[in-house]
Amino acid sequence: MWRTVWRSIDRFSLQHFKYVINELRKIKVVDQHNRELVIDLLQTIVEIVTYGDRQDPFIFECFMEYQVLAEFVRILKISRNSKIEAPLLQYLSIMIQNMGSEHAICKMQVPLILMDVVTSFPLYTEILKFAQHGEKMIQTAVHALTLNIFNVSDDMVYQFVTSPPASQYFSDLVYSLREKCLRLDVLVQATDETCTKQRRKEILLESDEIVDDLYYFKDILSVGEPRLSKVVTQDLLNLLVFPILIPLLQLRQSNGFYVSAVTSLYIVSYLLVVVGGKNIVNAVAGVILYPYMTPRRDAAKEEITNSSSDTHFFLNLLRDMEIMEIVGSESQKDENINGNHICGNDDVRLERNGILMYVFSDNHSLLLASLLLLLILAESKDLDYTSDSMIGLSDIQDPMCRQCQRKAFIINYMHSGFSSQNYGTSASLGVNDNVFVRVMPQVFYALLNVLASQPPLCALIQWHTGWFMRKLLNFQVMTLGEQHLHLFNTSYQQSCERLQKELDGCWFDCILDTMKDEWENCETALKEPLKSKSPSFALELAVCKQSTDGNTNSSDTAWEIMVDVVKVFILHLQLKALISKGELLEKPLLDSADSGTSNSLDIASASFGSDVYLGSGIPCRIAFSNAGIRDIYMIPAARGLSGKVILAEKHPFRSQRGVVIAIAPLAGLRMQLISTTLHLKQPTIDEDHPTWLHLWIREFDPRSKARKSRGCNLHVSNSALDGRWTLGFPSAKGCEIARLLILEETYKQRSFIKSLLAPLLQKNDPGNLCNEQDGRKL
Repeated sequence: MWRTVWRSIDRFSLQHFKYVINELRKIKVVDQHNRELVIDLLQTIVEIVTYGDRQDPFIFECFMEYQVLAEFVRILKISRNSKIEAPLLQYLSIMIQNMGSEHAICKMQVPLILMDVVTSFPLYTEILKFAQHGEKMIQTAVHALTLNIFNVSDDMVYQFVTSPPASQYFSDLVYSLREKCLRLDVLVQATDETCTKQRRKEILLESDEIVDDLYYFKDILSVGEPRLSKVVTQDLLNLLVFPILIPLLQLRQSNGFYVSAVTSLYIVSYLLVVVGGKNIVNAVAGVILYPYMTPRRDAAKEEITNSSSDTHFFLNLLRDMEIMEIVGSESQKDENINGNHICGNDDVRLERNGILMYVFSDNHSLLLASLLLLLILAESKDLDYTSDSMIGLSDIQDPMCRQCQRKAFIINYMHSGFSSQNYGTSASLGVNDNVFVRVMPQVFYALLNVLASQPPLCALIQWHTGWFMRKLLNFQVMTLGEQHLHLFNTSYQQSCERLQKELDGCWFDCILDTMKDEWENCETALKEPLKSKSPSFALELAVCKQSTDGNTNSSDTAWEIMVDVVKVFILHLQLKALISKGELLEKPLLDSADSGTSNSLDIASASFGSDVYLGSGIPCRIAFSNAGIRDIYMIPAARGLSGKVILAEKHPFRSQRGVVIAIAPLAGLRMQLISTTLHLKQPTIDEDHPTWLHLWIREFDPRSKARKSRGCNLHVSNSALDGRWTLGFPSAKGCEIARLLILEETYKQRSFIKSLLAPLLQKNDPGNLCNEQDGRKL
């Protein structure tokens, strides 16, 4: 009997569900006092509805009968600074996303649409009020809920969301995206002395928000509803793409929305990568190619008019661009640069026009960012043939396919009524009409100039430049000229010289290991497919600093420089192989077999506290701050790649043995900054005390701190200052002997490493590159 009275309540029963709904209906206002109660009720409803969708159809029928969604909307309206919005929207999003039946989702939302003959959609309207909420979780919930609504596949839904005032939501989304672009540009263009590491972090966070918004636009367009796609596409083009591109290409002055060139190129590139679509891709291509279309605009219009209706959008764009050009010419008069179209052989005028202004910019970030935009367009499956033939950078590997497209282009070109004389050149029709193929020699020269820059640019920039060179080398549209080869040889020789200088630096003992580590990284970077190439690299290059902050005379700075030099040298080896043979080099086998006497083996393998032979040691004294003056032996020893200076105390019971109390690398003793490279200098004998020997010790250990060089010195902190030993010897002669012995062992170690690198440096002498090319085409 008592068990019957006190039996537990089935929290997933229909009876309990009705009870919870009635409790929610009793809420007249939501404030801080009852917020937790309301959250518990909402959570319970979501759990029961999710359970009922799979287990009990009567629960969903009750959900519809009691119009629970209307209760959710009511709770939003009666909230009084309770911050109930975030959990409510999240629970609502969870409930809809966990609905197993699409029919149930549609049935859930139709009654709310029919409340006022499609003039009111309370749930959707209330959700949009939080579209610009500052909390990321609320924004995510809004996106999830709206996408679920867009996927209802109901004509009334689409009629409502694509008509004013509801359609203003999409415009607001684009305006919000514009504001984020402006904030990003402020960070990119900052000129203060802000820590570059922190600045880079802020740029990545801001750019992530922009990318998230672009993916939301992609999800909306993926719904596939024509009315919805049209509204979103028009807002993206009219409010974002055209206001960015048209001033960028100097087709018209800015209307108040202005971001720098590098940020503009980044935004448009990411838009193409993430959102894409025929209308957006061809609109971007149309604006970019417009300055070069004067000789064949009429033919292009005729071709588009006779094609499928899907390309009529591009025809309308051409007309709009002509109107803009007329308006711009009236306001700018003689300053209008749109007269510099392709005509004759005036390549100088061509380079100063449109996107080519940035391709041939002295700013490496603009150069690479504009080339990436062109490559993204060229490899887009949505690009129409008119634009594709003008760009001429399609990555076509099949010669037959290339020949077929060339034939189709010539036929189409002849039908357009133009001949090669219109372009003032005797070269083939295909090359003449391909704007960017025509200037490809200058493009390669600009890329090679980046590699040959003095002072040298950081490895990150040069690796990206190498990626573009490898990508463009696949198009095979021109012969590599002597000027290109000469410039590359110059750059190659510079990389070799910098590597040889590093052999005199304080990290020469790590060059081979670094080369082994970075070889695969370089190969991976060069082979990276276009679809994996993030446009954000342009922003990273824009804030990349060649010099590091802090003490430039420290071993950690020298480490960053050495890694940079090795990366650049590997890149030049690979580019040389591409130019001369058309393929990348395999990882070289660097024989590092060690040799030495038993005593040297004993010393080279020594570690702190180990037992070593003192036969070659020189007696001396050293003062430690916490241990006073101690009598020790100094033992410099080199074996193959390894070189150490060991301090050992004499063993109390074994006369010829000692215990290691300190170890330092031979490389890095006594550093001095020369021409941005930390070089070795002889250990110094104190002028006032000829029996004292000063040794500056390399304390920084990149391996123990798991530091990974990114190729570009964005920021380096001096976490460990270099140390110093001062050793006292019985006589000045003994001090001099010790100094010479250190130099001798260091020379042995360096010579061994040089002998391993010699085949690479000699075999890849750039002087014979002109002969090695052997007709290789770019």
